[in-house]
Amino acid sequence: MRKLARLNAILDDDAAANAGRDLLHVAAEFLAGGATFIQLRAKHRSSRWLLETTTRLVEMATPVDAQIIVNDRADVARLAAASGVHVGQEDLAPADVRRLIGADRMIGLSTHSIAQLDAAVEEPIDYVAVGPVFGTASKDTGYDAVGLRLVEEAARRARPRGMAVVAIGGITLERAADVIRAGATSVAIISDLLSTGDPRARVSQFLDKLS
Repeated sequence: MRKLARLNAILDDDAAANAGRDLLHVAAEFLAGGATFIQLRAKHRSSRWLLETTTRLVEMATPVDAQIIVNDRADVARLAAASGVHVGQEDLAPADVRRLIGADRMIGLSTHSIAQLDAAVEEPIDYVAVGPVFGTASKDTGYDAVGLRLVEEAARRARPRGMAVVAIGGITLERAADVIRAGATSVAIISDLLSTGDPRARVSQFLDKLS
């Protein structure tokens, strides 16, 4: 199992814009707060913007040995030398992503049900993501909240296969430790990291809570 930090800081382009924050400034705050597992999510940007931004993120993350994961785009991850790719149920199949990025980079796959979990653990992935754990307005998945039970089931299925479990969806500072106790390796956070107006301090608070 590849080692993942307890906190998966989601660097969401829309969330940053809605908060009136520059995305790279938010990334710098995440890194300054101690985040070492950052996932770039930008659904509405051009390929050129995504490659340029990912390349800059990798440059920022390298001195502190942080991992940059790119949503959806295996080509961008490879060109920018990112740490890996996160794909959803409708994106490229993990086996195809693996062919593109090689054996050394990570692949994560989103799941929302037992059936999807059972299929995911047969794929060439490093971690399975489960959610939305709680109700959330940050990300429209089209799925209802799955609760902690699916996190427990994910851990039961994934860990014997050497896969980590990342939980996402409506997870707050107050709920994060419960999610880890349910079996998650990491918690993925979007809106709560921007909720106080001080992403650096909020990242630090999460890391303290999860240590």
